[in-house]
Formats: sequence, structure tokens, C-alpha cells
Amino acid sequence: MKVFLLTMSLGGILAAVMFGVLSGWDASYMSVHGWIALTIGTVLSLAVGGGLMALVFHSARQGYDDRVELELDDNKD
Repeated sequence: MKVFLLTMSLGGILAAVMFGVLSGWDASYMSVHGWIALTIGTVLSLAVGGGLMALVFHSARQGYDDRVELELDDNKD
């Protein structure tokens, strides 16, 4: 699974770089508003990811993710 994710990530990066090289895309043409939107989007994405990871760690430490063992009484006489 790790090899697949690494391959897909590197393939995506390579595809983006090749698209940029072949189309002559230049990042300097982005306006100030674009850079602000990109920064806000990046910060919010990192905040959501960090918050979700904090919830996962909190849930694991509090025991919410533990296996539930049911004890059935088979001796009903």
C-alpha cells in the first residue's frame, strides 16, 4: 500500500510539472488575491487535518476504540 501511494504521489507531481513545462505556466501571474486564497485554504486544510488527528488520538487514549467484549450467560436453567 505504501508503494502504491508513493507511486501515485510521485506520478501526480511529475504530471503537474510536465503540464507546467509544456504549457508554459508561470506562477508569477497569480494575483495577490489568489495568493491570499491559497494561503487561507492551505492553513484551513492543515487545521482541519490537525484537529481530526487530535480527535483520533483523544479517542484512542480514552478507550472509545477498544473492543467490546460481550459476556453471554449460557447456563440459563
